[in-house]
Amino acid sequence: MHSINYIEIPSKDFEKSKKFYGDIFGWQFDYMKEADYLSFKTPDGLGGGFDKHYDISAKPGIIFYIEVEDIPATLSKVEKSGGKTVKGKTQISPEHGYYAFVKDVHGNQIGVWSKK
Repeated sequence: MHSINYIEIPSKDFEKSKKFYGDIFGWQFDYMKEADYLSFKTPDGLGGGFDKHYDISAKPGIIFYIEVEDIPATLSKVEKSGGKTVKGKTQISPEHGYYAFVKDVHGNQIGVWSKK
């Protein structure tokens, strides 16, 4: 109860979103033609969707973080996939790990996190 159960991400091009999030994070997708909506599922089961009706903000609002094994390797994949590194690997604390900020192919800012 009270856990996050669904995330919606603005997208102007579902194919670009599928390639970016699928190649980098291993997400699976299902296109719902009647709603013109692209749903996704992460490897650990959290779901969400990409919606063409939301504006992509130049300033980040709520940020979600994706857990990754290796932040520098992930940042490299982001850059090669048309995204952008906003803030490189930064330590939170020895017990809380590291984070970085990236922008996806549409300009949405997201965080990546790793224990090491």
